Amino acid sequence: MMVAIFEYIDRIFNIVRPRRLLYMAIDGVAPRAKMNQQRSRRFRASKEGMEAAEEKQKIRQEILAKGGYLPPEEVKERFDSNCITPGTEFMDNLAKCLRYYIADRLNSNPGWKNLTVILSDASAPGEGEHKIMDYIRRQRAQPNHDPNTHHCLCGADADLIMLGLATHELNFTIIREEFKPNKPKPCALCNQMGHEVKDCQGLPREKQGKHDQFADTLPVSEQEFIFIRLCVLREYLERELTMASLPFTFDFERSVDDWVFMCFFVGNDFLPHLPSLEIREGAIDRLVNIYKNVVHKTGGYLTESGFVNLQRVQMIMLAVGEVEDSIFKKRKDDDDNFKRRQKEKRKRLKRDQPSFIPGGQFSPQALGNRSSPQAICNPRQAAFEMRMHDRQNSTTSASPNTSLTPDGSPSLGGGIKRKPEDSDSEPEPEDNIRLWETGWKQRYYKNKFDVDASDEKFRRKVVQSYVEGLCWVLRYYYQGCASWNWYYPFHYAPFASDFEGIADMPSDFEKGSKPFKPLEQLMGVFPAASGNFLPPTWRKLMTDPESSIIDFYPEDFAIDLNGKKYAWQGVALLPFVDERRLRAALEEVYPDLTPEESRRNSLGSDVLFVGKHHPLCDFIVEQYKTKNTEAVDIPPELCHGIQGKLTLNNNAVLPDQVVQSPVPMLRDLTQNSAVSISFKDPQFAEDFVFKATVLPGAKKPAPVLKPGDWEKTNNDGRPWRPQLGFNRDRKPVHLDQSVFRTLGSSAPGVLERSHTLVPADTTKNRRSCSSPRLEPHAAIPKPVPASSVPGAGAHGIPTETRGPHGQGQTGVWPREALPVPTSCRKVQLELAPASCFFFNMENIWVFLLIFFLLFVGQGGRKNEAVKHRPCSF
Repeated sequence: MMVAIFEYIDRIFNIVRPRRLLYMAIDGVAPRAKMNQQRSRRFRASKEGMEAAEEKQKIRQEILAKGGYLPPEEVKERFDSNCITPGTEFMDNLAKCLRYYIADRLNSNPGWKNLTVILSDASAPGEGEHKIMDYIRRQRAQPNHDPNTHHCLCGADADLIMLGLATHELNFTIIREEFKPNKPKPCALCNQMGHEVKDCQGLPREKQGKHDQFADTLPVSEQEFIFIRLCVLREYLERELTMASLPFTFDFERSVDDWVFMCFFVGNDFLPHLPSLEIREGAIDRLVNIYKNVVHKTGGYLTESGFVNLQRVQMIMLAVGEVEDSIFKKRKDDDDNFKRRQKEKRKRLKRDQPSFIPGGQFSPQALGNRSSPQAICNPRQAAFEMRMHDRQNSTTSASPNTSLTPDGSPSLGGGIKRKPEDSDSEPEPEDNIRLWETGWKQRYYKNKFDVDASDEKFRRKVVQSYVEGLCWVLRYYYQGCASWNWYYPFHYAPFASDFEGIADMPSDFEKGSKPFKPLEQLMGVFPAASGNFLPPTWRKLMTDPESSIIDFYPEDFAIDLNGKKYAWQGVALLPFVDERRLRAALEEVYPDLTPEESRRNSLGSDVLFVGKHHPLCDFIVEQYKTKNTEAVDIPPELCHGIQGKLTLNNNAVLPDQVVQSPVPMLRDLTQNSAVSISFKDPQFAEDFVFKATVLPGAKKPAPVLKPGDWEKTNNDGRPWRPQLGFNRDRKPVHLDQSVFRTLGSSAPGVLERSHTLVPADTTKNRRSCSSPRLEPHAAIPKPVPASSVPGAGAHGIPTETRGPHGQGQTGVWPREALPVPTSCRKVQLELAPASCFFFNMENIWVFLLIFFLLFVGQGGRKNEAVKHRPCSF
């Protein structure tokens, strides 16, 4: 698993190609406001896992009892994803492996030669993305910071977009995996493709081919990535938020901050969204329109550098409250209309279903509207789809044993006749609130809070807690954590119409608060089912009936659907953890910790790594030689302007010392030349305010959008789409190897221009889908003869492994002109690489399955993939 993580990071690194800094941030202990969400997720994951196992066993017994066939059940250890939480042995081992990985790459990979690497593991408190943002804020506040630094942040969370906008950095890009819904996966009971567990019929798998060589297997495809360029989003926001005839000077940067703040009402990780604001109903557009209508009356902006003007926010909220009743009624009408259309569609399909469908070669096929042949980009994927199509035809082919079920689908002989679960027959969730009917506010407070809506004191308490949350979240995004102990003490949000008199509500937070220790956080977020990750005496507090905190760990709990259809959309009604009671109970078991557990329970710091060629290396080595125990400032001229404090590390990686491998299959580093040292960000006074503005000297990127991009529809009536990246209006040009050589020898002047290199896709009229393609304006950097580049392994990369046309080239690509990797599509990549790359490993549990599939799926093609596709592993 750890090797797969290393290879995944390598691939991301090859795509982004950082030049100055690589910052790897793993989630540490989170603020209390975030811990409540983590607690809900982990309790629900444990409950849903047990329910899924019980349902699977129930269906298995039902199938076997009726004569169905199922392969023997494999006994394998269940992986509990809750182990990916700060304080566990898994996270401690991950930190050790990453330290080894960084040292290995600094010793062996030329791309890491002059790179500064910072590792913030799970022992350093804070969420991964917020540790990154805190680093950026503090570096921006330094007088010698380069305002034109390019940042690239890796992560899948939507709040990364908000955090990137909050930095006001003009060159900020987010890289994330491309999400592809409805990926095929085998049934967990019979291991066959084409159905889920609930629809399993217990049919034996037929042999596909003489040697079963055509058996259905999960197709392995290379994970693709997309880039989100925030400078383009800023162009859209500038067009959307610009207002004329304001009674005050318009400031686009301030309006961006207001837009980020308004998005908090729709939903975030710390507060429930307002009942009247659903993002799928266009809540953000509604808020923007109200904001533009009311801002003339407010006299200014809603926020300033992370601080909220509550009097102006009150005007926005009361304007939303005026239309709450109509929002609820429209939501009900839209829902009823959707259900009616779906019901009519099902009736129409059932009515049009033929009584007999011939299969195989006699199945009906359309003669017209045939598309032109397309190149096969992934033969394995195409073969898989053909087998699935043929299998579906074989089940519907004419046969004496084939009949049609009442719903029009063929029944299959030889298996058990289990009626598949029909989502249409599922009962609608009971809605006692009925927001579309008169008296909705009274029913809401009575059902959700068990108080009468006329209780003004309680309603004001809820609103005040929510207002505190809005102020806390905005400050968290712009200034850092205002309080580690604050949290919203309710499961539900108030109504917008309740935000009366909030201008006088206090929004100060306790100063000097400290985060939980790692094992304490585990006690606050884990269910009893995950107690095996805790020390024995700590675990007993979760299960012992005599425990003083046993009520924190219910074996079962209610889930309020809150108007939704599925349980995962509902609200988990878990009791909130009382911090004082928890700490009092833990005082009795603290003496039982072993030295290793005590070490894991301590808070750590970030670690900085450099290689022997880095200018800072000798400075760090000198600190270890003199055994300087005091913190020293980083000389900014030695580290690309990065500033902070350095202190000796007890578990440092030192030159000429063996670095032990924590992974059995990997070798020890016997000739290490890298060095590590503890790193701390620049410190500021407690009342210091980081200004939310563009830094002086920052150069605005060239505009990307054109006037036609603002049109809401195209000329032919098609929905409007931005004219970016891959689209039918941008004609690609393919250059073969001979043209590449011609350009290199005959047009040297052209080669000085920058280029854009993106991979070919599978759209029609493309000749190749495995090689890169150049945009019409592109120019190609000329490879330099290896003899003319001293130390080619250090200054460049041989073209047989990294060049775009590997085998046909000789020489070395200068590192400043390396071709862009070809595994990113739907994005436009520029030649200028990112100066700083931030890798957020918050969602590492999602990566684990992907790591396994990619690692196993490459198989014997591993060397070939590295040769022809720089991003693959």
